[in-house]
Amino acid sequence: MNETAQYMGTGRRKSSVARVILSNGKGAFIINGRPFEEYIPSAATRLDVLQPLALTESEGKYDIVVNVNGGGKTGQAGAIRLGITRALLEINPDLRKTLKPAGLITRDPRKKERKKPGLKKARKAPQFSKR
Repeated sequence: MNETAQYMGTGRRKSSVARVILSNGKGAFIINGRPFEEYIPSAATRLDVLQPLALTESEGKYDIVVNVNGGGKTGQAGAIRLGITRALLEINPDLRKTLKPAGLITRDPRKKERKKPGLKKARKAPQFSKR
């Protein structure tokens, strides 16, 4: 891996899309121009996002720049995680056997179910009145 190489990965989750760029560095993590800790305040969600780096023992080796939009914080976190995983696989395809059993390579296909006519939400029906 040379000095200026950049590795890209695109992650999607729910309605969020994250474009992740990994480059050699000291572990700087920027999301939409803001520091990682500031953008994702929840410690549990932060651990979830960093899982691919922890499994591959890559923390602090790469600078990560993320551009993410759409959805909420949890969906965005899932998208970032998949983007980081795909970028790591681009760097070293041998990491696949570490990441695959942890379920990090699979894109989560679940989306919000559409609202049906006559119902209040996707499945919630109006209150039933016998009389």
